[in-house]
This record gives sequence, structure tokens and C-alpha cells, in this order.
Amino acid sequence: MKTILAVFLTILLLLPVSAIGEIITVTHTVKQTFGGGQSPDDARISGIALAKREALEKAGTYIESLTIVQNSKVEKDEILALAAGVLRAEVVSQKNYHTDDAFGMEIVVNVVVDTSLLEERVKKQLQDRTHLTQLKDTQKREKELLQKVAQLEEENRKLSTNKQSTQKLKKEFQKASQGLTAVDWFNKASALWNDEKYTDAKRAIEYLSNAIKLQPDYADAYINRGSAYIILGQYQLAIADINQAMRLKPDDAYYLYYNRAAAYSALGLYQRAIEDYNEALRLKPDDILDGSAYRSRGNAYAILGQYQLAIEDYSKAIRLRPDHAVAYYNRGTAYSKLSHHQSAIEDYNEAIRLKPDYVDAYYNRGYVYLNQGNNNLGCLDAQKACALGDCKLLEQAKDRDRCH
Repeated sequence: MKTILAVFLTILLLLPVSAIGEIITVTHTVKQTFGGGQSPDDARISGIALAKREALEKAGTYIESLTIVQNSKVEKDEILALAAGVLRAEVVSQKNYHTDDAFGMEIVVNVVVDTSLLEERVKKQLQDRTHLTQLKDTQKREKELLQKVAQLEEENRKLSTNKQSTQKLKKEFQKASQGLTAVDWFNKASALWNDEKYTDAKRAIEYLSNAIKLQPDYADAYINRGSAYIILGQYQLAIADINQAMRLKPDDAYYLYYNRAAAYSALGLYQRAIEDYNEALRLKPDDILDGSAYRSRGNAYAILGQYQLAIEDYSKAIRLRPDHAVAYYNRGTAYSKLSHHQSAIEDYNEAIRLKPDYVDAYYNRGYVYLNQGNNNLGCLDAQKACALGDCKLLEQAKDRDRCH
């Protein structure tokens, strides 16, 4: 009998659909002056960050008008986060200028909005609440940094007007620029996030490492780099990043315990994984990840041979998400291990109803039927599994003259 236990990882999108719509380009220009304690590089960094943010705020009006957003009662501060998650602000030009009393640069940013894709992209983002929360936190971090820059610029102007030294402001401008650059690296990594995983985990790690180098207290960067390490199978590095994130952002402990448990499971440390799943579920007994924590803890119990505990967890997961075929399949497998064959068959039936091409469910149901002496149904399932790509059960049954 074959046992497949799926481990679900939640670690923070853009699936285009065909529809009739239009392409709208939102253009925004920012004129950024500099001088005194603010270098041209510092001014450019803050100017680009401000231009992108204000362009996304403009584009956010299209998101705010969507029916799905209005029905979801999205808060005001989430509109910008949604815009940052589903749209891209790109610098199209930057040029220096000077007047009689100031030097500066003009930065032009475009945001392209494809209205035929927008609603489906926003829907995906609204479903990925963990990633959306991160985007909100990132926008908050960026806003605070830009406010700091504005304060420094005002102080810089006053000191320059009074012919006073601005030397003391240089480090403050540089510190703010480092923070804004770290946010930019984080956003570049976020652009690689699709369907709750990174499409290019190696590049995401590179971007997030750059952010962490600039801002060693960037908790979300550690969280996401840990997720990228999990994708690459570098579980010890993932655990190290998750541990660091726990110290920096204890409010996210539910997700962090969950992700660390997934890494422990992948390393074969199932008891430690169960302990972390216990902590996650103690913090959120309703398992806000659609039953994933219960399913994953059930997998760990099953691997350790604790099938009754596994069944209890799978049952809780099914109550939270009754349309999840894998949960029924895994519970059916646990029932089979306890020789509760009829219960196993019922769960395999449901798994196949939800996922008609579920080859492993056909295989295991066929195995149960054949062991019960029901060759007709067992052979039908073995043949179906073979048609879907796994012929081992059919070959074994033929060798034993159970199927022809």
C-alpha cells in the first residue's frame, strides 16, 4: 500500500485570465531637490520611493472601485498594499535640473493597469492574507522612512538658509536611504511571489539578503527568506531565519511556528514539528490557514504511527475546509493503517469526487478492495490508476491472477 502525506507550507499571485478590458497607464512625476547634508544619491533614492508610492496611490483608485474590493470591505490602508502586490511602478525617466537657488532631479514613474486582469489578481491577493499583511507592514515602514526624510529635508533647508553646517544630517539621510533601499529589495523579492511561493527562490534569497544587510532588524525579510530556503530544501538555514524573525516579530508567532514545523518535518524531526504545530494551534485554535496546521500535524502523527491522533487532526482540517481532497486521502490512509477499511473507502471516494484524476486515491482504494477480496472493484481502480500513470498495483494483481 502506498502512503503519500502532503506537507503544506505557508510561506507570502499574479495569474492572468482572459477578459475584455483596457490598458491604463498612470504617470506620476516628482521633483526632488537636494543639497547641503543630502547627497544626490540620497535624494534620488527618496525621490524614486516617493514617486513610486504616489503613483501606486493613484492607481489604487482602480482597485478601490472593484466589486470584489467593495464586497470584502477592504480598509483604506489595504488599498495601497493591494496596489503594491498586484501592480508594478517603474521609473521611466530621471533627469537633473537646477534653478537659481536649488539643484534637483525630475523623476517620472509609470504604473500600467490592465483592467482585464486586475480583478482576478486582486482576488488572489485577498486570499493570501499573510502576504497582504506583509505588504501593509512594508508600506507602513516605507511611509515612516519617507516622513523621516521629509523632516530631515526641512531641517536641512533651515540650516542652509541660516548658513549653518548641515554635516550632522549626512548620516541621518544615509540611514534613511539604506532603509528605503532595503524596502526596494524586499519589494523586488515580493514581485517573485506567485501562488504562495517564490517562482525564483534563489533570486528572492539574493534580494532579501540585500535587504537584511542594509536593515538587520527587517523581520519580514527573514520570514520570507526562510520561506525561500524551504523551497530550495535548505531547511537548517530556514530554521535559523525563522528563529531570528521570532525574536524580531513575536506577533507573527503563529505563522513562524507553522513554517518552522514544516522545516522540522522535512528534516525528519517529526516530534519537534508536532511541538511547533501545537504552539501554532494554541495561538490560533481555529487554524486560520484553512486547516493546514491540523493537516500538517496529522501528517507528522501518521509518519510516527500515531494514526488515531492523525485521524483526529485530519477530521478537524476537513471541518475547516471540506473541499480539500488530500485531507480525505490522508485520513483514508490512516484508517487503512488501523484496518478501518470501510471508513478508508469512504474517504477515498470523497477524495476522488473532489479530484477525479487522483491517482493515489484510486491506487489505495483498489488496494483495499483487492485485500477484501473484491477483485472487480479492485481491478477497476488498479486499471484507472494505471491509466493515470501508476501501473504497479495492476501489475501486482495480474501476477497474482487477481486481474486480467
